[in-house]
Amino acid sequence: MKRSTKITSIIVIFFLIIAGVIIARTMIGNHFKKKFSKRPPPGIIVKTVEQRKFQNIIETFGTAVPIKTQSYNIEKYEILEEIKYNTKVKSGDVIAKLKNRTIVAPFDGVIGKRNFSDDINVSESSVVIDIEDASSLFIDVDVPEVFAPFIKKGLGVDVKFSGNKEKTYNGIVDSLASKIDVSNRSLRLRVKMQNSNSEILPGALMEVTIKYNERVSLGIPDTSVILEGNKVYIYKVDNENVTKRVEVLVGNRNKGFLEVESGLNEGDIVVAEGLKKVRPNGKIKPIKDGEKKVSLVGEKKKIKVNN
Repeated sequence: MKRSTKITSIIVIFFLIIAGVIIARTMIGNHFKKKFSKRPPPGIIVKTVEQRKFQNIIETFGTAVPIKTQSYNIEKYEILEEIKYNTKVKSGDVIAKLKNRTIVAPFDGVIGKRNFSDDINVSESSVVIDIEDASSLFIDVDVPEVFAPFIKKGLGVDVKFSGNKEKTYNGIVDSLASKIDVSNRSLRLRVKMQNSNSEILPGALMEVTIKYNERVSLGIPDTSVILEGNKVYIYKVDNENVTKRVEVLVGNRNKGFLEVESGLNEGDIVVAEGLKKVRPNGKIKPIKDGEKKVSLVGEKKKIKVNN
């Protein structure tokens, strides 16, 4: 065989190998593409757009004071029997026996003692007794004047004790000032709350949340939204379980839900969780929030039986 013929054969074989590799890769690629294209749509948690309660809030702080208090200034030499401080008394009970008089409780409460300042000489010869009814508490707070038009007597209030922020107490706006305080441009108002179990001591710092403009609006889970700059988007699911990216206008947040002002209608289905698995115009397998909980409970029961 001539040398030129050998070179030609080698070149032909070389190109045949390259062509075979290309064809093989194409076939393998098409195989996997076809295989993965048949993968079932991902299961995604969805939620129905429903009417929910929303409100605006004002957050501030105040100090708890007892609903009733009475003080008595007593000379120490008058006291005939030891006064039992920090004890509960009923209306009419004797709280102090003195040489020339007897002091009785004007209402149910707790006996306390108030000391004079150390630089006042009278503290050596006198004592001030307090009786306080803390079954209900008042909290005086200042609200910026811009909120004055919205504040009314009887508005609902959430109250938290700074020492236990896990518990929320209910209160109401009991009264409010008739004018704006020009020194700090605020409106003074008084909140009233029940304290029948004496969980909160007078003088405690309280976190006050005043709720106003309560209304019913469409709501979606706050985990549904996608933020891009000043715009908010959600994935809406149509009747064929295909997701459409929709811009919405949202308002206030309340207990894990966002108020929807425009962009959705009542009864629409939106993606609630798993946004990273969703693509525009992609198909999903909707899982309603209730179905998710039932599934989780079933798994827990199954694990318990196996143990």
